[in-house]
Amino acid sequence: MAKNFKELQAKMPPEAHAKAKAEAEKIIREMPLHELRAARLSTQEHLAKLLGINQSAVSKIERRTDMYVSTLADFVRAMGGHLEIRAIFPDGVVSCPFGKAA
Repeated sequence: MAKNFKELQAKMPPEAHAKAKAEAEKIIREMPLHELRAARLSTQEHLAKLLGINQSAVSKIERRTDMYVSTLADFVRAMGGHLEIRAIFPDGVVSCPFGKAA
């Protein structure tokens, strides 16, 4: 018989629950652009319309390993988010938002 996920989750030891949550957060942080787009329930065609480019250009952006920060910021903005880059130094962190609404 199938078990309800919430029931199984409630029986997990706190350490296992914390480990699973940390692993899920890591996977999300390291998600490639095409997976992020899919997780946001968007299509390449939809993003292409928002960005004013064709679908094949969206595909190329998703496969790139190196791109302009402004291109990535536009891509993230089209998915409803904003890009923020953080510089981490021994004495503190400096954030630089891109395309965030004022």
